[in-house]
Amino acid sequence: MEIVTLYKNELKRIAWRLQYKARVLSKRECRSIEDITPHYHTSKEVDNLILIQELLGEIPTNMGRRIIKDLFIKDYSEAQLAKELNMSQQAVNKWKRKTLNLLSQKVNFWTY
Repeated sequence: MEIVTLYKNELKRIAWRLQYKARVLSKRECRSIEDITPHYHTSKEVDNLILIQELLGEIPTNMGRRIIKDLFIKDYSEAQLAKELNMSQQAVNKWKRKTLNLLSQKVNFWTY
């Protein structure tokens, strides 16, 4: 019976820690589901990550690669990126459109 009591007490401690962590996280202004639960990648997510890395590797210029990464992965706005790169917002937009067009052609080529 002593082992059963030991396990019950340990489960109570774990439950208390989880409740405490949930309360702390709920008090934050901006929390994500990833803070509460661990994230495990599914095989489809891993395939998508590999495809994204391959596509980024297909971009011939460093500027195009950086603009796509910053706009879509790091979630910068065109204006923020333009300021950081010392260029106009229209130039960033032109780089983005040109690079996305190139990636679109590559994806269409891979699917046929």
